[in-house]
Parts: sequence; structure tokens; C-alpha cells
Amino acid sequence: MDTPAPPAPAGAGRYAPSPSGDLHLGNLRTALLAWVLARRTGRTFHLRVEDLDRVRRGAEQRQLEDLAALGLDWDGEVVRQSERGTAHGRAIEHLQEAGAVFECYCTRREILEAPSAPHAPPGAYPGTCRDLSPAERAAGRARCRELRREPALRLRAEVATWSVHDLWAGEVRGSVDDLVLRRGDGVIAYNLAVVVDDAAAGVDQVVRADDLLSSAPRQAHLAHLLGLPEPGYAHVPLAVNREGARLAKRDGAVTLRDRLAHGESAEDVVGRLGDSLGVAGCRTAADLLRRWNPATLPADPWVVDLPG
Repeated sequence: MDTPAPPAPAGAGRYAPSPSGDLHLGNLRTALLAWVLARRTGRTFHLRVEDLDRVRRGAEQRQLEDLAALGLDWDGEVVRQSERGTAHGRAIEHLQEAGAVFECYCTRREILEAPSAPHAPPGAYPGTCRDLSPAERAAGRARCRELRREPALRLRAEVATWSVHDLWAGEVRGSVDDLVLRRGDGVIAYNLAVVVDDAAAGVDQVVRADDLLSSAPRQAHLAHLLGLPEPGYAHVPLAVNREGARLAKRDGAVTLRDRLAHGESAEDVVGRLGDSLGVAGCRTAADLLRRWNPATLPADPWVVDLPG
């Protein structure tokens, strides 16, 4: 049954893959849903390549080709996060001027091995460098110089929790911690970059896999501190393998190119993704846009069980 689109809001949706390799079916499903949710509400749709960390040569072009093969289009030029350093730096300066940043001299191993607060998840930052004396900070900087790295910059969080609204999960209250803003190797951290870049593109609808739902409250709070609009969220259940583990390329022929090599067409792959959403007979992204009702999204992970 066709579902009419509601009135168009101001804003945008986006898809933001990391160019670490070919997109698997779970990635493609999320991209398709992000595109559908944006287009059905009259939002613009943007593509951003999150290339601050893992980059494999040629992966970006292959990802763009695969998305286009499924019928996805996007507005404006593709944005690369690595080219957004000036905006990221300004955001950190804004937080520093507000006294909301502190230097952290800990190594990853020290954080993992440090005692955590009661009920904190394993590896949670224990606040080691939050309130050091001037002498202790000087010693920390000296140790970083010996290790040939910069101190990491962390947010001085002044709240313990923050609430966000998710299209499917509803109101979600999650923890806010002293998250990293800039790593010790000088690379801007994901949580800061995604907040700044979404706001710059006018993104008010963030669609992504639900393993990132716990990150939404801290990111929304960070947007609040930066004086940026807090987006709405739509977290999609993960695609998993037969054992229930998150789908990965090692699980077999799980990319578009793999499926093409097994004799399927791009239309067949769209049909498989549509089937996973309860919409049988889809052949194009436009079919799904016309026919899918977001209220019917399955709540359980999609178990990918492929022939071949």
C-alpha cells in the first residue's frame, strides 16, 4: 500500500560511509533507508565520506558506484571529512573558550587498565586527567613529548545524561562522558566531526545502524554546547550473520559486487533489501520510496543468509 509523504520540512538527511572497503548489504540497506526517509519528506540528501581514519585506496569511488547502481542520488558535491579541518578546529576553540576542554595524557592501555566508576562499561574513561594540578599537567605534557604524541583533548562534560528522540526507539536517555575531541595523534575524533559536519550540511535527520544509538545522546549534547541544532535520529536494526554477529565482509559474498559475481543484478539486490523490510517485489530504490511504510520497520536484526 502506498503511503503519502507528509509535508516537507526544512532540513536534510545524509549517508556517511567510511572508505575502508566495499559496502556490505547491511551498509547498503542503511544507505537505502536514509535516502528513502529523506526523499519521502522532501529533505535534501547528502553524501559525506568519513575519511579521517581508515581509508583504502579506491574504496570511495567503488562505494559511490555501488550506491548509484542501487538508484540512490544525492544533492550537491560529495563532502570529505578530511577537508573539514578548519571547521573542526573552530569547534574545539569554541569549547576551549567556554572552559569545556581538558588535556588527557593517558594512553589507551592505561585507560583500559584503570579502575572504572561503579556501573561504568569496561574501558570507560575514569577521569584521570580531568582535574590535575599545573605541575601534574606539565608532567603529562612532558611524557607525551617522550612518546612523540600530543595530549588528547577531551570534553569536560558537566551533565551525566542527555535525551534524544529516535524515530523508532522514541525518547532515549543515555550517558554523556568526557569524550575525546581530538586524539593524541592529532586526528579529530568521530564524535566531534560528525556533529560539526551534520550541522554544516543542515542535517536534521540522522539515519544509521542502531549500534550507534548509545552515541546519540553525547553527540546531541555536544551539538547543544556548540550552539548547533540537535538532529532527530532514526537508528536501523543491524544486519547480522547466521550466528547473530554483526555482518562483515568476511561472512562471504555480502557486497553488491559479490552478488553481481554470483549472477544477481542490482535490481535483485534491491529486491533482497526490500524483502528484509517487508516490501516484496521491489526492483528499484524508487519502488521502495513509493511503497515502504517506516512504521513497519522490523524491530529485530536482519539475519543475512545468502546462497553461494
